[in-house]
Amino acid sequence: MKYLFILGRNPELSIAEIFFYFKKNKIKTLGNWKKRNSLLVEIKDNLSEEIVNFLGGTISIGKVLCEIKEKELEKEMIYSGTNNKLNYCIWNFSENENFEALSFYLKKRFKKEKLKATQKNLTGEINFQNGKRIKIAKGKIDEEYFVFENYFGKIFFKSDYKEIEKRDMDKPERREELAISPRLAKIMINLSGAKENLLDPFCGIGVILFEALLQKLKVVGIDKDKNAILNAGKNLLWGNFNKKDYKLINADSKKIKISEVDCIVTEPDLGLILKKAVNKKQAEKQLKKFENLIIFVLNNLKNKVKGKIVFTAPYIKLVNKKRIGCDINKISQETRLKIIERFEEYRENQIVGREIFVLMKNDSKAF
Repeated sequence: MKYLFILGRNPELSIAEIFFYFKKNKIKTLGNWKKRNSLLVEIKDNLSEEIVNFLGGTISIGKVLCEIKEKELEKEMIYSGTNNKLNYCIWNFSENENFEALSFYLKKRFKKEKLKATQKNLTGEINFQNGKRIKIAKGKIDEEYFVFENYFGKIFFKSDYKEIEKRDMDKPERREELAISPRLAKIMINLSGAKENLLDPFCGIGVILFEALLQKLKVVGIDKDKNAILNAGKNLLWGNFNKKDYKLINADSKKIKISEVDCIVTEPDLGLILKKAVNKKQAEKQLKKFENLIIFVLNNLKNKVKGKIVFTAPYIKLVNKKRIGCDINKISQETRLKIIERFEEYRENQIVGREIFVLMKNDSKAF
């Protein structure tokens, strides 16, 4: 089976998330091909619909139906709806004439089937991490199809970003400038490979905990801010989670003793919320403070962590428009943790963006 993943604003991070998710769930890939903001993956078995709800960096998932050959297309049930009127769009991930050929074929096919079908353009936009803009489906679209080189397929699973945003906005307690987004929380959880439980030693109002509980993981959240812990409790209660599945602790993660956990997934205090770019000296001061904090915490907790440690770090924009991040080699050396992965995650107008690091003990067995 071949599946197409249409990726969000940070394709590199999205692809890493997909493969970490596959590894955790023992989904074996037989091959994969990348094209712009898409990834075509061949696997042995069918994917379940719920996968799109677990991935933070994927817009939608489609399934290849056949090659773009008229004899092959004729064998496929392309539209199975009951409405005689149909608005559809075609995602194009091909550099040859296949998009035009498929567009012509569908118009002919729908006309033959006596459907009032209208092909719509991709009118929405999303900004890539690198500043480029891409077109996405938006508006009243009944069916979405795709062309990937010589393959034709149909979108079956779509991430409901509106519902995710609504859920996030409706929570009783929010910290707009400080809290991590549900999208990024999902990605980091998948990067961790957590199977049973995870620890967030800087849990704040519980965004990472909330998303992990949705994935049926048990969680422990620690924060030295008492109000943050109280607010996390309100949010998890609002989420209607089983109280046996989470534990919230008001404590300092530099000192606390914990029981063994699968992984750590966390966003520590990234420092000052900067409104404008700073010089290198100012940035280095903020970054050094972060380094000292994360080193203390990781050295305190690492021996109780079986698997990966995933955390964000400040990625600060300087007056010369370049960005500077923490000294991850220093963190690695002083904690004796090896660096597995590093990703950048920021928006162009964001002064304090993020780096995402995946670390692990040298003697640890990856999940």
